[in-house]
Amino acid sequence: MLTIIQFIVKGLIIGIIASAPMGPVGVLTVQRTLNKGRWYGFVTGIGAAISDILYAAISLVGISLVMDFVEKPRNMFWLKLIGSIMLFAFGLYTFLSHPGKVKHVQGNRGSLMHNGFTGFLVTLSNPLIVFLFIALMARFDFVISKNYFAQGIGYMAIFCGAMIWWFSLTAIIDKVRNRFQDDTIWKMNCTIGVIVMVAALVGCVLALLPKLGIIL
Repeated sequence: MLTIIQFIVKGLIIGIIASAPMGPVGVLTVQRTLNKGRWYGFVTGIGAAISDILYAAISLVGISLVMDFVEKPRNMFWLKLIGSIMLFAFGLYTFLSHPGKVKHVQGNRGSLMHNGFTGFLVTLSNPLIVFLFIALMARFDFVISKNYFAQGIGYMAIFCGAMIWWFSLTAIIDKVRNRFQDDTIWKMNCTIGVIVMVAALVGCVLALLPKLGIIL
């Protein structure tokens, strides 16, 4: 039971980290929240989360295929260390990136299903997210060998983590819509990038401590 709870917490964290950076789908979600309303932005995030789950499944299957390699303590140490380094690089990229400005337009809002489907396609068009999921799963040791129930719970947790992010983001954007400025997304990206880099550095330290004879 403790393992399942840990798996759920890890899944929630992975879902939030994977969704938080303000890439194309993040900008699109904010734009639709401002122009069409909160729920149009939220369903765009739902579409993105469904796409994330597909890429998370691909990443987990890839790791599972080399489970014998992963389960060796020495190999797991290097996977966690490399995963933390990749996560730091991702945080640095997020910090340095400059998303496009949100366009304020008026027009046909379209159906909720259409907005969700386009959010799915925008995220699906970026297969490089697989490498982010591999880094996150390696860093958080997000594989339980031959426990399909726990892995299914993990997938649900990743999806729920993404939903928590998109629900919170659209709620906040909807509340501050009258004070929203063009550089707000850039500031959000900088903040998210710093948080991810700090988490990655902590991960590196935690991976290295046992090698130094320090057990927490």
